[in-house]
Amino acid sequence: MEYTKEEMMIITASRLLQNGEVCFVGIGLPSTACNLARLTHAPDIVLIYESGTIDTKPHLLPLSIGDDILAETASTVVSVPEIFNYWLQGGKVDVGFLGGAQIDKFGNINSTVIGPYKKPKVRLPGAGGAPEIASNAKNTFVIMKHNIRAFVEKVDFITSAGYLNGGDERRKMGIPGEGPQCIITDMGILRPNPESKEFELTSIHPGISIQEIKDNTGWDLKISENLAVTEVPSLEYLHVLRDLQYRTSIAHTHSQK
Repeated sequence: MEYTKEEMMIITASRLLQNGEVCFVGIGLPSTACNLARLTHAPDIVLIYESGTIDTKPHLLPLSIGDDILAETASTVVSVPEIFNYWLQGGKVDVGFLGGAQIDKFGNINSTVIGPYKKPKVRLPGAGGAPEIASNAKNTFVIMKHNIRAFVEKVDFITSAGYLNGGDERRKMGIPGEGPQCIITDMGILRPNPESKEFELTSIHPGISIQEIKDNTGWDLKISENLAVTEVPSLEYLHVLRDLQYRTSIAHTHSQK
């Protein structure tokens, strides 16, 4: 069965999640990947959104963290201070799943501004809970489309900390979480070098060339000696993903009428 680059990215990301994990979910691509995992191989994954919904099981993809479908299908709903103070800062979140507008070679994420902060070319939606998630989740996964504007040598503004300037700087700064473990894109998977913490290409999606990935990366991307080829999406995952997106599209179209 044919599949798109975006489907490849979402399904690859979903497969990295383990059943039973507690996952703090960002809206958009992270939410799609996490709910796909819940509907396939990880039925007992615990999804948390920053609005305070815990163990939510939406049958449609939410439009925002305030979408009522999250509260309606959650096991419980707590206050925003509690979700951050008790769950996130308390070390109870296994994976924080984020996106962003820019990311650099050390996994720092920018969702604040493009250009100088005081006179930006573009002012973006901002931080939300992403800085706290990136700092306090035991591990962080990032999902983003791979292009030269998004994958930069150095982000214009650090909204959510990765490994800062690399090496052990994150640890020296006292940031508790382990940091970003992978960046899943529509071209491949990048993981940090154990020593330098610079992200390297460790898996390439079928039909994509190394040169194509390098051309869409704003730093001199290193290639792992053990470069793998990403597993193609199965019919099951494609069916579940497309059904989820179709039902979401229909429901949201009707709600706007």
